[in-house]
Amino acid sequence: MAFGRRRQADEPAKGPEPADEETEVASAEDAAADEAPENDAGSGPWDSEDEYPELQRLDFGSLQVPVAPGLGFQVNFEATQVDDEGNPLDGRPVAVLVQYEESAMQLQAFAAPKRSGIWDEVRRETAKDIQEEAQGQTQDNEGPFGPELLAMVPAALTEEVLAEMPQEVREQIPAEFIEQGWAPQLIRFIGVDGPRWFLQAVVQGAAIEDEEQWQVLEDVFRNIVIVRGESPMPPRELLELQIPKEFSEASEDEEEEKVETFNPFERGPEITEVR
Repeated sequence: MAFGRRRQADEPAKGPEPADEETEVASAEDAAADEAPENDAGSGPWDSEDEYPELQRLDFGSLQVPVAPGLGFQVNFEATQVDDEGNPLDGRPVAVLVQYEESAMQLQAFAAPKRSGIWDEVRRETAKDIQEEAQGQTQDNEGPFGPELLAMVPAALTEEVLAEMPQEVREQIPAEFIEQGWAPQLIRFIGVDGPRWFLQAVVQGAAIEDEEQWQVLEDVFRNIVIVRGESPMPPRELLELQIPKEFSEASEDEEEEKVETFNPFERGPEITEVR
């Protein structure tokens, strides 16, 4: 089975679920003796203890994400409290979404064991879930950061979804897809094992096939800094995210726009563009 290179689901793909594994507790001597997994790219993403390029970055706590012309940023939340009818009352940030033109890249960082990476295992589990639960297809590829996964999944084309699409996008959908109520969609999964952390990116949209848009997202991914922290954490536990001050403070700089009101369970706080 083979399909084309690297389009955008209604919801970002889920990251790996926390596993019931023994919490890692390491002494300074153990940490110094252990060798962290190496990034095949020979450069970033970077650990906060590395010597990394000085760039303008947004501080999301465990993720320091570089900014560049044309980029938009969004924080995805999951509910931590709901009312009697199941409506969210409170939530926590679980992912950073980087948007560029018709492309998006979801970022999540997780704790990982000191002595081994988890990307090989996560990749196999993701492929199995896509094949068995989403009735999709997967293909292993080699990318700029090492092994990655390309998935083709059926995306629903309900009347609600079609109504929200821009007219020019809807006109490009083949009639048979609209009639059958779904269309094939490509999603690219990228993972990097670092020292006691794992970084996952899920790429959707035009960057799957558009090299120019992908290059912008690749440069962002390559220059991310991960702040693991010293606290012991079970492998696969999501590293804590926080909202950058740029999201909560009104900016007087006309070159940076901010959404002043938001529903975190619909779009999340967002900087629509950084130039």
